Amino acid sequence: MRIMTRKRLAPLMAIAALAFASPSLSARQYWVTDPNDGITWNVGEGDSHYDHIEMAGRRVATILRYGVMPGGAFTVNKSMVWPMLRTIPNNTGGCVMRRFDWNPLAAVTVNGRSLTNEKVRRISLRNALEVESEFNNGYYGSWKLHRSYFPSTELPTLVEKYVIENTGKKPLRVEIPEGGFVTSTDPQKGVAGSYRIEGKIDRSGFHDLQPGESLAFTAHITATAPGESPKVPDADEEFEKRKSLVDELMGSLVLETPDTVINKMMDFAKVRACESIYATKGGPLHGPGGEAYYAAIWANDQAEYVNPFFPYTGYGYGNESALNSFRHFARFMNPSYKTIPSSIIAEGDDIWNGVGDRGDCAMIAYGASRYALARGVRAEAEELWPLITWCLEYCRRQINEDGVVASDTDELEGRFPAGKANLCTSSLYYDALLSASYLAKELGKPDGKKYASQASSLRKNIDRYFAHDVEGFDTYAYYKGNDVLRSWICIPLTVGIDERASGTIDALFSPRLWTENGLLTQAGDKTFWDRSTLYALRGVYAVGATDKATEYLKKYSDTRLLGEHVPYAIEAWPEGGQRHLSAESGLYGRIITEGMFGIRPTGFRSFNLTPRLPSDWDAISLRRIKAFGADFDIEVRRADGGKMKVAVVNGGKKKEYTVSDGKTVSVKL
Repeated sequence: MRIMTRKRLAPLMAIAALAFASPSLSARQYWVTDPNDGITWNVGEGDSHYDHIEMAGRRVATILRYGVMPGGAFTVNKSMVWPMLRTIPNNTGGCVMRRFDWNPLAAVTVNGRSLTNEKVRRISLRNALEVESEFNNGYYGSWKLHRSYFPSTELPTLVEKYVIENTGKKPLRVEIPEGGFVTSTDPQKGVAGSYRIEGKIDRSGFHDLQPGESLAFTAHITATAPGESPKVPDADEEFEKRKSLVDELMGSLVLETPDTVINKMMDFAKVRACESIYATKGGPLHGPGGEAYYAAIWANDQAEYVNPFFPYTGYGYGNESALNSFRHFARFMNPSYKTIPSSIIAEGDDIWNGVGDRGDCAMIAYGASRYALARGVRAEAEELWPLITWCLEYCRRQINEDGVVASDTDELEGRFPAGKANLCTSSLYYDALLSASYLAKELGKPDGKKYASQASSLRKNIDRYFAHDVEGFDTYAYYKGNDVLRSWICIPLTVGIDERASGTIDALFSPRLWTENGLLTQAGDKTFWDRSTLYALRGVYAVGATDKATEYLKKYSDTRLLGEHVPYAIEAWPEGGQRHLSAESGLYGRIITEGMFGIRPTGFRSFNLTPRLPSDWDAISLRRIKAFGADFDIEVRRADGGKMKVAVVNGGKKKEYTVSDGKTVSVKL
């Protein structure tokens, strides 16, 4: 391993500094929404700031650590991940990863001088990371430089586009030397042997620019397996493919509210939730990312968090990945009811089950049944039914003497205590039983009444076992003997268990749990995971505390979209350095679909709708919803007498309802 000197390490430490600092929901907002349907940081004189963003295609992921240095120049470090180039040991993190400082502009000269005196003017995010800079070198000329960085949608490649525009009054001679690199990985550490990694610039030589003229050139970083020839990307074509994907995702499940930041955060959430799907030999596998989790699936991130969201987006590859993930979990059903592994890794070749039963079967049954209902495809539901019922039976067999579900731990895997039976596992099992009762009716199965009855009994047992005065709040003890507030007390709210809603909401937004970083995992600690904040906001909407949910959703969205670390939901802090894990963005989307609009699937063409309209908003809409075998809109507007007009528009036909706040409408498409 090469040892990096302190001098060489310093720039990287500066770029990464933000990644290890706790963000703040009251910190400075660097970004604004822009007319190009993205966000922009208009860099002010003297501004200096660093950030990182993850982007992905089907064969590559990249984390760009970028920023503006104190003198005004741009800096970027490129972390590259090739999920299907497997390494030894072929475990969860077993793929080729490299961090490159390679700068294709380093040896480029203009009128014989390197690119000095840079002033970054703006950085934008939508289809790509785009940077616009100005250079004023007096006698030696003035020019603008536009940079774009984005992953190929299908190639194992990061594409970089550069445009130099002569903005001065003198000609410019741009000299691009032949440049790049080629390296091969250690053949003893690759499952398929040695992998080839190359960085290349697409053109070289001398180029004369008259005032007003521009010069475009590109570079790329790519990696290939033995026997595979590197393909030189057409940068313009690759940009159009990336743009087309982003347009597709932002153009479906479109949120319209008076708050443009929440609307735009929803757009970006769809992109991050859907882009991180890898074309593995085991089929399309959604991966969390974060330079850690690729070509693998988890019972929480995929089955529980993001799979139930995909049908609403209409993204075909997302739905395909969801079904594929459930097929992988189904491989591990067994007659002795040993638990399904927490994670299936290495393109489906291996498993990880390092902490025992995390309540994984409850997660899978919950996600698979919600997915099957919202997807509305009978053949898929029939295929998933054996997995759902097997997982429900597994959970039933884990019910303890108090009538709740026992598990070794929860999805935090022992980072915080979870006792022998935790609130999260039983709540997810409860919701899965309800969904299974609806699904059984659709499929003509005889089990629907049984599952509904089991859910009713479990709900009573959850309240009897977990309900507790914790730190003065009438809420839940996360496990027996727990006497400190925990963020996951929000879980019952998300599945319609509202007996302790008032005390739980008070606890969640008390200074003991809510901080400028969102929810603490445990009162008195410093750790926070965005997923619990995202669950809580969904749950608070679901039980009708609409204005409070909106107040905190606005704060959260302003920070995650426009603040110091943008534009997606994050995983955690301090663990992982605020990685942009993909499934968390799916959880943001579900705040809208299941929280603000209160959509609860009840059949292949039916759902319950309980919209929540904030008191200072006149209307909200959710358009181009692709679930339940349809493409439809939901429109909610304020009406006379404190009521709401709710319209469901499907195929040009509009059905309207007049409802009071909290009233549920049963919709059949």
